[in-house]
Amino acid sequence: MKLDGKTILVTAAGQGIGRAAAIAFAAAGGRVVATDVNAAALEALAADAGVETAFMNVLDDGSVAEVVGKVGPVDVLFNCAGVVHGGTILDVQDKDVDFAYDLNVKSMIRTIRAVLPGMLAKGDGSIVNMSSVASSVKGVPNRFIYGTTKAAVIGLTKAVAADYVAKGIRCNAICPGTVDSPSLHDRLRAQGDYEAARAAFIARQPIGRIGTPEEIADLVVYLATATYTTGAVHVIDGGWVN
Repeated sequence: MKLDGKTILVTAAGQGIGRAAAIAFAAAGGRVVATDVNAAALEALAADAGVETAFMNVLDDGSVAEVVGKVGPVDVLFNCAGVVHGGTILDVQDKDVDFAYDLNVKSMIRTIRAVLPGMLAKGDGSIVNMSSVASSVKGVPNRFIYGTTKAAVIGLTKAVAADYVAKGIRCNAICPGTVDSPSLHDRLRAQGDYEAARAAFIARQPIGRIGTPEEIADLVVYLATATYTTGAVHVIDGGWVN
């Protein structure tokens, strides 16, 4: 899985899966441009991994266009930015739905629109979108907004793949289960009893543990180099949906 000479753009690269993917892409030889809205996290990543970094707000078309314009043609796009909301359909407010759709779905539309012309000009490109097991793959209790928007990511992925498969563009989605990340720890603390919540999350994993960001990053790098795979939904969840 070599990416020598390839330019890779990663969103939400400041922590968790995005950070692990940026490091893995760099190890595979790619020119990595790691983006986030957290400047401190990007600074730490640049120091640790030696990758290029750029502030980019995926909720802002202008910010996305500015960064892509400076980076130049992108060979690989990893859309990792997202947010997890808890609750059922009766718990959520319209503002939460709108924000989740903007960050989990429309952000990917913005970044894909920005990089796709360059990919088409080359006749080659790989897009990897972050979905989730909590989507059209599996209904998960108290994840109404999250599951709805991540199901939309799968639809978006398949639509882009179908439209551009004959033009050298590949678009795939990854669907992780529970992954050890700062976001997960925040959600566990929010439940009041961190240790009990963590034990419950582990108990639902048939493999007996929570996944690591590095394990997900390995799949992301593979898909970036997989030249005969497009429109696919890749579940990586420790056997949760089996």
